[in-house]
Amino acid sequence: MLLLSTAGSVAALLLLVAVGTVLDQPLLIPPLAASMALVAGAPDLPLSQPRSVVGGQLLSALTGFAVLTVASPGLWAAAVAGGLALGVMMLARTPHSPAAATAVIVALQSPPFWSFLGLLALACLLLVAVGLGSARATGRTYPVYWF
Repeated sequence: MLLLSTAGSVAALLLLVAVGTVLDQPLLIPPLAASMALVAGAPDLPLSQPRSVVGGQLLSALTGFAVLTVASPGLWAAAVAGGLALGVMMLARTPHSPAAATAVIVALQSPPFWSFLGLLALACLLLVAVGLGSARATGRTYPVYWF
């Protein structure tokens, strides 16, 4: 179980590095590595469920972009975006702590909106798919719930 979960996580993150490098978005790797750790290492937690992984990451990115509509990219905007992302995720019932870092990255870097969101959505779906495959291979249950 340990080896399969670890191998799946490494494979998923290497794929994300390759895609992120091609699209010039390697900064997504830290929050997505934390997301993968939750999905593979603690698949029963609410933070690990597909609703939280996908929803939390996308809502946090949107929060970062919303902050950029009223502030310039930088550390101050990043701090506000990271904090607001927590509130947005709580309101939407999509708790996913690694996603706060995604809001911070958006507010620091001001990436291109559509390509960033598209890559993030694809990456989140990949992480969930790896979680599903790992669960099947190890006999674990994932997800506990979808919505």
